[in-house]
Formats: sequence, structure tokens, C-alpha cells
Amino acid sequence: MNVAHAPLLPDVFEGRESFVVLAPHPDDESLGCGALLARGFAGAGAHVICLTDGSASHPGSRQWTPGRLARQRHAEMVAAIECLGGSARDLTWLGLADSRLYQADAATVATKLEQIIEGHGARHVFVPAAEDHHEDHQATARFAGALRRRRPEWAFYSYPVWCRWDDPEFPRTATRHAPVCVPPEDLRDRKRAAVHAHRSQLGRVVTDDPSGFILPAGFIEKFVTEDEIFWRMP
Repeated sequence: MNVAHAPLLPDVFEGRESFVVLAPHPDDESLGCGALLARGFAGAGAHVICLTDGSASHPGSRQWTPGRLARQRHAEMVAAIECLGGSARDLTWLGLADSRLYQADAATVATKLEQIIEGHGARHVFVPAAEDHHEDHQATARFAGALRRRRPEWAFYSYPVWCRWDDPEFPRTATRHAPVCVPPEDLRDRKRAAVHAHRSQLGRVVTDDPSGFILPAGFIEKFVTEDEIFWRMP
């Protein structure tokens, strides 16, 4: 594995080149790329594109309708980005249907992504790993694949989320991709604050859906304390 300060490490990992993070849901950006984003916001610039509205995490709630939950999750994501040193201007919210990205047309989404990324002058794009088991993560990786065919001169990097947590084959998978491991270092507290800004995913907002989604405590600690992992998108 390469380490964060290796001589041949691309400047983007140190915040010296601008980049864009594609997040399937609000919280993926903080979990997978929180420290990376903090370096970007403090340096050459970073932008987050959230593809879904996050409204499907608590389908059994009567108090929190999908529309209300989507507004809550948008506010949480802005708060998370602010914890990392950014602002609401550093977020593009596409608002596509949560858990139904597979229904979206890849070419249409890729065109929209291309326009946004071009508008920010970035040439580095961070994408959830195709090995993630969540179908929205896999769909986002497919959209990025369509975008890469349009813009082969851009650099695309994968960041693992769910496969890093629940796939026993993950160490072997990561090694196969020759990953870059970037320690959070002094940005760990910022990253933790950003993850905790997603309060609805921590059981702190929706109280009438006991079967709704909650991030496991061990999951949060893993992503906050361990290195962030990236590899060139296959």
C-alpha cells in the first residue's frame, strides 16, 4: 500500500488540486472522504455532489414523511460540510430518489455530473467503490463509469464504504487495487463532527420507526479513526 506522504502521491490527496466527491447519500461523503474533503476545503477546493435525497432511511415513520426527511438530511449534509471547512456552496444536491438510483438513466446522470464538475474546474473525481453492496453505491459507480468514457482525461478514484465494513474479502480486494491509505491525522475531530452532524442516521431525530436505519457505533469509530482508503477506479 502507498502511504499518504509517499513522494509519488498525487497532490489531490494533500488538498493541492481541486476535486469532486460523488456521494450516493448524505453521510457517505463524511464517512469515506471526510479528511480528504477537509484538506480540499482548506486548499485548492472541493465540491460534493449528493445524488439521492436520503428520504428512504426511515420508511416506517409517520412523523417524518419522505419530503420532510429529505429536507432534514439536506440540512444535515450542509452542517457536515461546514464541520469540514466548507459551506453550502460546496454542495450540489441532485435529489434523486433514495434506493432507486438503478431506475435513473446513466447517460442523463453522467451528462449532469459532467456539467457540474466542469463548472468547478476539477479533474479528479471520487466515487463509491463498485464493490459496495448497496445498490445506490453501485449505481453511482456505474454513472461514474459512463462519465469516465466521456472524460477519459479526468482521474477517477474509488472510496469504499459498505464493503469495508461487511465484506470479509475486503483486505484482499483492497490489496488487489493497490490502494492509497491516507491517515486523518489532525483532521480526525473534524471528521467525527461531520459524521455526527448526520443526526437522523444516528437515532437522534426519527423516534417513531424502530426498524429505521441507524449507523452502527463500531462502524462510525472505524471510519473516524482508521485511514481513509482510495484506489484508482478500475
